[in-house]
Amino acid sequence: MTTFLLSRTDAIGDVVLTLPVAGRLKQLFPDCRVVLLGRTYTQAVAEACPWIDGFLNFDELLKLSTPEQVVTLQAQQADVILHVFPNKHLARLARQARIPVRVGTRNRWFHWLTCNRLVALSRKNSLLHEAQLNLQLLEPLLQTAASLPLAEVAPLVRLVSTVAVKPAHQELLTARRPGQLNIILHPRSRGSAREWGLAHFGNLARLLHQAGHRVFVTGTAAEGEELREWLAEHRSYLAAELTGQLSLPELLAFIGASDGLVAGSTGPLHVAAALGRYALGLYPPIRPMHPGRWAPLGQHAEYLVFDRPDCQDCRTQPAACSCIKALEPVEALARIQQWQPLPSAAF
Repeated sequence: MTTFLLSRTDAIGDVVLTLPVAGRLKQLFPDCRVVLLGRTYTQAVAEACPWIDGFLNFDELLKLSTPEQVVTLQAQQADVILHVFPNKHLARLARQARIPVRVGTRNRWFHWLTCNRLVALSRKNSLLHEAQLNLQLLEPLLQTAASLPLAEVAPLVRLVSTVAVKPAHQELLTARRPGQLNIILHPRSRGSAREWGLAHFGNLARLLHQAGHRVFVTGTAAEGEELREWLAEHRSYLAAELTGQLSLPELLAFIGASDGLVAGSTGPLHVAAALGRYALGLYPPIRPMHPGRWAPLGQHAEYLVFDRPDCQDCRTQPAACSCIKALEPVEALARIQQWQPLPSAAF
């Protein structure tokens, strides 16, 4: 049995869009074992993906001495490591662990010293989606090109929640009446994306409430503190605010039991899409943050983007992005009003 180690030590959304690599490996090598090497906060994503068989915690690995790190890596008995997210330390470690096939990109100088399979891959100016770019790392393992049409990539972005929704939260979700939608708003991005703004999210919460839907707000505990005044101002429109109340496995369960989520290009947006929920992403047209590169992938995934192709105005001042602010809450409402309540294991 061949064991593949996927090294992706960055954020949740990035890991979600790496899932097609694992899915494609399972298609090409049905009996293989796939292990994700990632950060602590992405472990729940790995455990919820049916294509991933194991998880190696990068943060725990770094607590060990270098010889211990090598032994830990060797214990995985990996035949191949794919450096989907370049990391100089891990590239050196994989070479020291004598993993037989080590795949990296040509445009990282340290891969020339540590990898024995190099892929010509430039993300910056590519017209491909991030998930398609990740798949190109498989090229040295195949006899043909590794790229796939986006329509074939999207079904490989799949998550299945591993925990149940908290009873109190399930009660909130099941309280909806026929025709109502349970909609999650995730206003913050932790700097990973252009933000739509609290004024717009507040207006959308009001519009959804007036349309008869149930609105929930999620975010980290720190984001909850930042949003304290905004949450108090809009409390009458919310079924509940859940900032700081959900671990990542619990957040996956709650999203999976809701109907849909609205957010910028964040981890929760990509998680919602991968869970088969409605996912409405809010994007600027600026490269490389535009939806052509980072759109959510899933059966019910969609996005809004201002029609101003490859605008550069906010390149130096991200907070001043006028293109994403030009997306009106009524546009988001119009999209959401086309959604139908989704079945969920929670109901």
